[in-house]
Amino acid sequence: MANKKKDVRALTKDQLRNFFESQGDKAFRGNQVYEWLWSKGAHDFDDMTNVSKETRQMLEDNFVINHIKVDTMQRSNDGTVKNAVQLHDGLVVESVLIPAKNRTTACVSSQVGCSLDCLFCATSRLKRMRNLNPDEIYDQVVAIDNQSRLYQDRPLSNIVFMGMGEPLMNYNNVIKAIDKITDVEGLGMSPRRITVSTSGVPKIIKKMADDEVKFKLAVSLHSAIDEVRTSIMPFNETFPLADLRAALEYWYSKTKSRITYEYVIWKGINDKRKDVDALVQFCKFAPSKVNLIEYNPIDDGQFQQAPDDAINMYVKVLEANNITVTIRRSRGKDIDAACGQLANKS
Repeated sequence: MANKKKDVRALTKDQLRNFFESQGDKAFRGNQVYEWLWSKGAHDFDDMTNVSKETRQMLEDNFVINHIKVDTMQRSNDGTVKNAVQLHDGLVVESVLIPAKNRTTACVSSQVGCSLDCLFCATSRLKRMRNLNPDEIYDQVVAIDNQSRLYQDRPLSNIVFMGMGEPLMNYNNVIKAIDKITDVEGLGMSPRRITVSTSGVPKIIKKMADDEVKFKLAVSLHSAIDEVRTSIMPFNETFPLADLRAALEYWYSKTKSRITYEYVIWKGINDKRKDVDALVQFCKFAPSKVNLIEYNPIDDGQFQQAPDDAINMYVKVLEANNITVTIRRSRGKDIDAACGQLANKS
């Protein structure tokens, strides 16, 4: 049985240079190929026009490029674009282009399915099949950058890891992808324009702090009361709020970076004064921002958006305690592209 070819993008630049030397070629060929793979986004070895035909054939004989394919694309009435992204093994994830007045944001996935069990999220109902490789994450960003240039006439400006999956459960590959995205030999984006959103994995949050990452952190919180949070996010029993807060305190002590909390207010679940008071106490240890996110139903009616008076109460109490708060209206709801709706229904 023939050996399975390795994805050439799993090799570092130095490994590519060493490969060419081992084939009796010049090491700088590795630099050329690396540029084609990452800066120019080549899908095929034949795209590498400044590389000889013989060299391209040699690459073809030894490697593959497992590039993603945008299988289907939907455009919302508000300009949001949702991609069903087919991976090399036939599995599918979703990514989203979110346009705004002065920016375009890519919402990318990090896992096929999800490792966690948030009851309000459609993705959590999908079995986690596998982690995405760094190049599969990178490719989503490249595809959305191209769409931003096509539909919005400007390059992609921001990236959020808020698509399918829990990024911190695929930490090593997410970090490798961000390294490529921010590298001048990749996309050259600023890490300050990248936000990694987590439901809260304390051990990895501490590792991020120790690794001195430069991107922003957002925490999908939704309740600062353990019993309530566990009822809607059962993994909270394993990673309780005390552990999460300790990890976030460590993060802030190391990075001095403001923490963003993502928070949905649901009718009858977390819409009381005691809920907002608990949130205030949870936030007070470090500069923070609370994004109150509009809830996007996932068909079963178990969760319902709280009325405006509950949202207004949150805003009033948070502002009175000098905590920055914004209300985020969802985009792309008509194509199931809004937060919590990604479930491969394209």
